[in-house]
Amino acid sequence: MTAGLPKSPLPQRPAGYLSLATYSSLGTFWRYLRGAEAAGRQVTLLRGDTPQTCRRRIGGYTLTGAGFLLDEPRLRRELEHDFVPHPAVVAFLGGDSGRLREELNAHYALQTDFALALTAGRELIVRPEFRFRPASSGGTLPPGLRLHGRRMGRDEIGVLLAQACGG
Repeated sequence: MTAGLPKSPLPQRPAGYLSLATYSSLGTFWRYLRGAEAAGRQVTLLRGDTPQTCRRRIGGYTLTGAGFLLDEPRLRRELEHDFVPHPAVVAFLGGDSGRLREELNAHYALQTDFALALTAGRELIVRPEFRFRPASSGGTLPPGLRLHGRRMGRDEIGVLLAQACGG
């Protein structure tokens, strides 16, 4: 990315993206990209984009102790189809999410990835992806269990993006 900064905004906001700022600039977009690189994050092109396209994936930021950010309704729906026998999961299905949160806080980290872009209408947009992954201490939950972070509001996502980009 340091070879040249992108200068071609997206023509419009793609589906699934959230607006962070409605009157933004290339400078703001570049500041996020530079901050992410300086903070040691992976800044990569999205598949199909050219190097000049103002859209990048920012990955590599993890948040520990984030069990409270688990998307519990989504996990319940997934467990209806694919039950996983584990004491914390059984307790979760019985209405006690505390054991599962403790497991996540102790042995998992919330991995955040952001697709950040700038549109021709000067709108700074983002599409976040949040998944729990085992931390270095290793987790006891079955590896096939999909643990996603919950949906967040614009302000919460803005804070996480700023932290990921060194702010």
